[in-house]
Amino acid sequence: MKFGSIQRGAAVAGFALAAFATAALAEDKVVNVYNWSDYIDESILEDFTKETGIEVRYDVFDSNELLETKMLAGGSGYDVVVPTGTFLSRQIEAGAFQKLDGDKLTNGDNMWADIEDRTAAYDPDNAYSINYMWGTTGIGYNVAKVEEILGADAPVDSLALIFDPDNAEALAECGIHVLDAPTEIIPAALTYLGFDPDSKDPEVIAKTESVLMDIRPHVQKFHSSEYINALANGDICVAFGWSGDVLQARDRAAEADNGVEIAYSIPKEGALMWFDQMAIPTDAPNPDNAHAFIDYIMRPEVMAKASNYVYYANGNKASQEFLNDDVIGDTAIYPDEDTIENLYSVTAYPPKVNRRVTRLWTKVKTGQ
Repeated sequence: MKFGSIQRGAAVAGFALAAFATAALAEDKVVNVYNWSDYIDESILEDFTKETGIEVRYDVFDSNELLETKMLAGGSGYDVVVPTGTFLSRQIEAGAFQKLDGDKLTNGDNMWADIEDRTAAYDPDNAYSINYMWGTTGIGYNVAKVEEILGADAPVDSLALIFDPDNAEALAECGIHVLDAPTEIIPAALTYLGFDPDSKDPEVIAKTESVLMDIRPHVQKFHSSEYINALANGDICVAFGWSGDVLQARDRAAEADNGVEIAYSIPKEGALMWFDQMAIPTDAPNPDNAHAFIDYIMRPEVMAKASNYVYYANGNKASQEFLNDDVIGDTAIYPDEDTIENLYSVTAYPPKVNRRVTRLWTKVKTGQ
């Protein structure tokens, strides 16, 4: 289903809102949302409730692995969840999600065809999900501290800043955090080594072990959210993390006026382009409310409000006229065409390969 092909006028939209109100009578006046931490302007949730009367119960997670465990076990109790594309595809195959009802998504025309073309690799025809946010995985760094330790020619635009053990050892003095996300770090290590980041060959993937184990003693923490405040406060000087998180850290430091300057770089060797997708679990207790919530998020001004808060690009083309200049005009958020050509996407690991990846990552995290 391509939402771009759905034509809806104001009369139809009004009818749909009435239908949602009627359907809500058969459901609890609640929608249970499970999303990433630090990933929405909470006033959006309040405004949705004011307009619809549907209460938003909002929980957060900070790893795809945690979300996947709940999705594959079933009975999560959630109505809307936000997996990343690679995990979404595996969960669709496992029957964890229901197809979206396009007739209940009156704002489908607002979605960005170019992004839908990319997300179709995980969700053919975009039948089960809509894009919430997308971004890159790269390097966040404290400008002054990195220059102080590695000099003015520090390779801040290269994966070598983290994966070269000499650099990692030197930077350990001021602190390094790395995402607790094997499906992102292993492809980055493969890119650093010159291999296909989407390789499913166990022997090729195994080559990343030595690279990761060499830097393991110098990594202060593997975590997927704590690096935001750690960077902003000057507690660490380098993080391998998500673009919007690093930019949030940059702005928090600027607002605190604490003398910390944070920058973000997309590695010149290539970087992961990822997609976080809103989807409805098969056993969602309130599917009509879930559709109402997703449709609300798909409004241009609402999606723009979310992006303006989290500093991530979104898959809603119509939202761009409502984006702040420091969002739409920042190439770290909306990269230029040359940069996009150097970004890669990855697909889900087959089960046997995924088990090997999990064992490898456990070894790296524990250092044993």
